[in-house]
Amino acid sequence: MLQRAPTDQKLNVMVATPSGGRGQGGVDRVMAALRDELARGSGIRARFLSSRGSGHVAFSPFFAIAFCLRLAFARCFGRVDVVHINIASHGSSYRKMLIAACARRLGIPYVLHLHGAEYKEFWASLHPFLGSLVKRFFEGAAHVIVLGRVWRDFVASRAPAMADRITVVPNATGVPTLPHLGGGDSVHILFLGRIGDRKGVPQLGEALLRMKGLPGWRATIAGDGAVEAARARAAEIGLLDRVAIPGWVGPDDVALLLAQADVLVLPSFAENLPVSVIEGMAAGLAIVATPVGAVEDIVADEQTGLLVPPGDVDALTAALTRLVVDEPLRTRLGQAALAVHRERLDLPPFAASIADIWRAAARSRTRDLAVERGR
Repeated sequence: MLQRAPTDQKLNVMVATPSGGRGQGGVDRVMAALRDELARGSGIRARFLSSRGSGHVAFSPFFAIAFCLRLAFARCFGRVDVVHINIASHGSSYRKMLIAACARRLGIPYVLHLHGAEYKEFWASLHPFLGSLVKRFFEGAAHVIVLGRVWRDFVASRAPAMADRITVVPNATGVPTLPHLGGGDSVHILFLGRIGDRKGVPQLGEALLRMKGLPGWRATIAGDGAVEAARARAAEIGLLDRVAIPGWVGPDDVALLLAQADVLVLPSFAENLPVSVIEGMAAGLAIVATPVGAVEDIVADEQTGLLVPPGDVDALTAALTRLVVDEPLRTRLGQAALAVHRERLDLPPFAASIADIWRAAARSRTRDLAVERGR
């Protein structure tokens, strides 16, 4: 159990995040929100630096190496106390293992923040030697942050030495700045995320096709990925008059879409803890999602949203249809989701939890140095 450190303790933290908190992915969006919240007055100097870059993945190792060089420079001048490393599977882990090795060599404690939706499959697929390196990567951390109970149990099973140094800190978003208006005369169903198979977009398209004869709804499928393929499929099945597919949209447009929506749908096959669901809850939308990753930590079926099995088009169609025709249900679920956001998923408690973990990591280094000097 973490103990709260004095808030006046000054810390210097370097944060490794894909595009330095300026990218469009969920990790960068969460880190950008954390950066802004810390800037309001936390007593912590946090620098958010790119560990992958926004260009082709072939250039990503150079960003990891540059991070290590900046880390070494900061260490020489006493400007870093803790390194915060956001990780996902595959290339992300390999790059971050380099950063962690550099931090260990420099005597700087590091905190791992696990985001990858498919990390279980990734770790299980590794050759035993690589698997042992990943285990050492986790067990060498001062602390591990996970987004839900299922991920806490997973890390504890694969890296038992970390069991008492794992903390669940769900993703968070700020309170919307725009008032919620909803879709007006037609119920507005909104999808936000990468358009493709993992997010269940083909199944969503099939569900919307089955609802074609139902009046009173429209939908927006917004995000990057297979945008043209989704538009072509919508045109093929005659849905372009009711389904908008704008592609990737920036933060201002996302805020507007959330303000003008009534239902947030995310029928994914794999997630860690999706930011779009939390954004929908923050706006008071009725949620339709799948019970994957840590989604069930924040969405209770029939209480704060509707949960449907991954890939089950019948169940997805039925859930969306219920919310289109049943306004009291839609309102009740939206208000319950909003209450969960304000209680558990707002930015101030999220930032405070992360800051406490950083302080605990810094204290662990101080204790280690005291032990070394006493020998």
